[in-house]
Amino acid sequence: MLSRGGELYLDLMKRVLANVVYEDAPVGWYGDLDGYDTRARSQGLDLPTTAHTMVGLKRLANVQTCVERVIRDKVPGDLIETGVWRGGVCILMRAVLEAYGVRDRRVWVADSFEGVPVVHSASHPLDRDMALHRINGVLKISQEEVRENFSRYGLLDGQVEFLAGWFNETLPGAPVDSLAVMRLDGDLYESTMDALTHLYPKLSVGGFVIIDDYNIEPCRQAVWDYRGRYGIEEPIEPVDTCGVHWRRTG
Repeated sequence: MLSRGGELYLDLMKRVLANVVYEDAPVGWYGDLDGYDTRARSQGLDLPTTAHTMVGLKRLANVQTCVERVIRDKVPGDLIETGVWRGGVCILMRAVLEAYGVRDRRVWVADSFEGVPVVHSASHPLDRDMALHRINGVLKISQEEVRENFSRYGLLDGQVEFLAGWFNETLPGAPVDSLAVMRLDGDLYESTMDALTHLYPKLSVGGFVIIDDYNIEPCRQAVWDYRGRYGIEEPIEPVDTCGVHWRRTG
């Protein structure tokens, strides 16, 4: 159980990471928004100009809940996010470990730090259609900037590990022994499939899979294909209009 102070700390972390405190104006994401919109920020439906995450308050709360549950249930393993943007979700993961005094788990920060892969003729058709690399100007955040963001919260330490590079190159040999929470935010079919293929076998029973972009067809199709291939039948639970999760039971 957290103290009242611990609860307030994590609540403030979520508010600051999503910047609902100073309400920075968004860049248009799902159409142009007329200034800051409380509902859009809560749902993660805008692209903040300065906030350290774009996932919104509901998906941040889901991350906190999943991490707290594996701590409480003593589910073994580390925490990872694949596709971190400015690092906000991983910063929250590390903050939850700090609030609970957990010293035997690490947070893995996996990203190309180059934006999303540029599609080509051999890319998955759904990825080619989406061509998300066209907005790499806003998606590309350097590793140095993410490290600095961790430092701003006093949370850059030995429990934070960076995996820099394209997922198909870094995840197959990643030095991750076991996972308790894996959060995938790669948007694309191939990025999602790479993460599931190389990380799901390391997920402990009782651990959580969080999919940030389930509303996006390439990501959703990769989830369906992977689950179908391996007979995964745990129910997919909605987080908000974009994200989902399930808990591994076997």
